[in-house]
Amino acid sequence: MTNLLTIVLISAVCLLIAYFTYGRVLAKLFRLDPNAKMPSEELRDDLDFTPTEPKYLLGQHFSAIAAAGPVVGPILAGLMFGWLPALIWILVGSILIGGVHDFSALMASIRHKARSIAEVVRDHMSQRSYLLFLTFIWVALIYIIVAFTDITASSFVGKVELENGQVVSGGGIATSSLLYLALPIIMGLLLRYTKLTLGAATLIFLPLVGVAIWVGQAIPFDLAALLGVENHQAHKIWDVAILLYCLLAAVAPVWLLLQPRGYLGGYFLYIALAAAMIGILFGGKTIQYPAFTNWTTAKGETLFPLLFITIACGACSGFHALIASGTTSKQLKRETDARPIGYGTMLLEAMVAVISLSCVMILATNSPLAQKPPNFIYAAGISSFMDVFSFIPATFVTAFALMAFTTFVYDTLDVCTRLGRYIIQELIGLTSTLGKWVATLLTAGVPLLFVMRQTLDAAGNPIPAWRLFWSLFGASNQLLAALTLLGITVWLWKTRRAWWVWLVTGLPCVWMYSMSVWALAQMIQNHIKNDALNSPVPWVAMVLVALALLMLLEAVFVFFKPQPPAREELAPVGGGN
Repeated sequence: MTNLLTIVLISAVCLLIAYFTYGRVLAKLFRLDPNAKMPSEELRDDLDFTPTEPKYLLGQHFSAIAAAGPVVGPILAGLMFGWLPALIWILVGSILIGGVHDFSALMASIRHKARSIAEVVRDHMSQRSYLLFLTFIWVALIYIIVAFTDITASSFVGKVELENGQVVSGGGIATSSLLYLALPIIMGLLLRYTKLTLGAATLIFLPLVGVAIWVGQAIPFDLAALLGVENHQAHKIWDVAILLYCLLAAVAPVWLLLQPRGYLGGYFLYIALAAAMIGILFGGKTIQYPAFTNWTTAKGETLFPLLFITIACGACSGFHALIASGTTSKQLKRETDARPIGYGTMLLEAMVAVISLSCVMILATNSPLAQKPPNFIYAAGISSFMDVFSFIPATFVTAFALMAFTTFVYDTLDVCTRLGRYIIQELIGLTSTLGKWVATLLTAGVPLLFVMRQTLDAAGNPIPAWRLFWSLFGASNQLLAALTLLGITVWLWKTRRAWWVWLVTGLPCVWMYSMSVWALAQMIQNHIKNDALNSPVPWVAMVLVALALLMLLEAVFVFFKPQPPAREELAPVGGGN
């Protein structure tokens, strides 16, 4: 049996080499200028625009992009097709496509006064493209919110029985989660209105997060028991509560919740990564799960294209462009910070995906754990890696892993709702306080319709909303990445006329476009074949494909239309202009 450490170390080395090689190539091609005037300073309002030190912004950006995707996606893909295809795509995708996508989206926004990627498309394509793209983004955001809300709510109900017989309760995770949400608000208030330094705040609040995890299991907030309802009913109540949180968090100033929670959430990612790496390094774990299982799933879905839309954020994610151009670009202090924050965090997220995939790699083929939801497989895997620390209770480690998972998702949920608010405000032109609340209510309210919808399987059992919509989320998310790369390619070509544009952003655009449209077409075909058109999935898939094809036509018109001489929006680098 192959030692797990060998595979993980090879992956880490590949990602590290990529950062110092291809990352430098990107920095050179985009001519990062440490002295350039930044939107965060020029448009500073301390609500959305505020220059932020990279060590603070990196954690916030990382925790916002590294949500459920790099945990759930690799685990699902590994279980379906084996760990080797998933690992190859995580490494190749993150280095050559995902990292490029994130970095270039951030730079495109910076070079356009921190405006959204949709506005960049409007500037270089057409008003029609802009409206198509905004609509596509908003629909994609809705399904991100649906999938992530429901999978988070699943962590708050039921229980996880460990191999040693100990139990971790979902109610305990709920308690820890509520305490965790209160801590960054207190931290944000103290940082803003007192002389408390960031270093001192870290020393105070990070241990308190650990206390919150421990207290949670001691005082579980078990809604099912408190209200006398079934777990699936409690699950729906948590869905509503989380969406209410999204509503409030999306209108709060970034300094009050988004920044301090993102900062603390970043430590969750670092600690989870470090703990897993230590466990892998000294635990002597071996790979038991097959490297490759088969080309098709039990439902008849094929590796191409399903693998590339299932892993989602672990290799490439269109959602990252929304974070980069929606919130991060408004806080970037220097252009040179774009390399670690734009490109580097995608590679870090790929490492999160490798660790998540490792939780599958150590499973026996017939392990009953393989039938559990991905968040529980992740928690059990992290707990297994932490066996080397025998003095730490397994219940605490599992609770920490589930809490870390929830933390990742919180960051994504309120950022998604905030971005949805921006889009609706752009579309309806209401920038007032009323417009802010109307736009936020729409963005948080529409997902409520889908998470409350009851769908049953052939045996009459309820299907969780996250499982129903995960493939749709993955395909729409990857297609969003393709459309972002399309817009960036148009921008770069119109301003540079450089041959490298087609290699760096053009080819990744073609690949992501092909895989995601193929996957959406398969979804539509399968639902028609199975006479399952009562589901919203095929109809939404049709809308997304139509929007994407229309936008592609717009891009084709731009490329074939006579162009004026290239504008030196980016200074030329080397030959090729």
